[in-house]
Amino acid sequence: MKPLIGLTSRHGYSNSIKLNKINNTYIDAIQRAGGVPIILPVVDEKESIDRYLDVLQGIVLTGGEDVSPLLYGQEPSREVDTISFDRDRMEMEIIKKAYAKDIPILGICRGIQIINVALGGTLYQDIYKEIPDSLGHISPFSIGGGYHSIDIVKDSILYEIFNKERIQVNSQHHQSVKDLGENLKVNAYSLDGVIEGIESTNEKFVLGTQFHPEAMIYRHKEILNIFKYFVSRCK
Repeated sequence: MKPLIGLTSRHGYSNSIKLNKINNTYIDAIQRAGGVPIILPVVDEKESIDRYLDVLQGIVLTGGEDVSPLLYGQEPSREVDTISFDRDRMEMEIIKKAYAKDIPILGICRGIQIINVALGGTLYQDIYKEIPDSLGHISPFSIGGGYHSIDIVKDSILYEIFNKERIQVNSQHHQSVKDLGENLKVNAYSLDGVIEGIESTNEKFVLGTQFHPEAMIYRHKEILNIFKYFVSRCK
């Protein structure tokens, strides 16, 4: 039976109507990888989160707003201007509970960041301000193709997936992982040293990518292997 995979969503507005929304690329990626995608709205009841985790076999934390620096003990810099307190609160809760229940977790862009924070880590609030000589990390055009290179660490999930030490990825972020959370390690860096991937060091399945693999599956078929690997761990 195909596993049920929960996909977190972001807040948005259309004609003053508050919406929950998600890019269809995430849905396509999970379906093509053999899972059944379930879109999770932003909710504020812990009981609702508990019910999600009663039926889901995997969690995907999708991209979107900045993670609030208050969650890792800092005040926001002026570059941090898209925060969703409700989404932060829900995703922190769902990560901690899924982690405790050994439900596999995949985090993409914002997702890798909120995972790291939930497990006790910190972020660079703005790469260009805080990392000297950083390269480009925000492609203003389509992110369906590659934008920059990353180096993959051997003895990692990403290396097992691609069997390569360097691949090209897209990029659309201004924050990134700084100090690692508990039981996490880096599995990929961009060439300027920015962390592009993390994974767990214990028996839990946690995988995070700073790039957007779901947007690349149409032009770069091998990228779908990230989702296939993840779905294979969801039972």
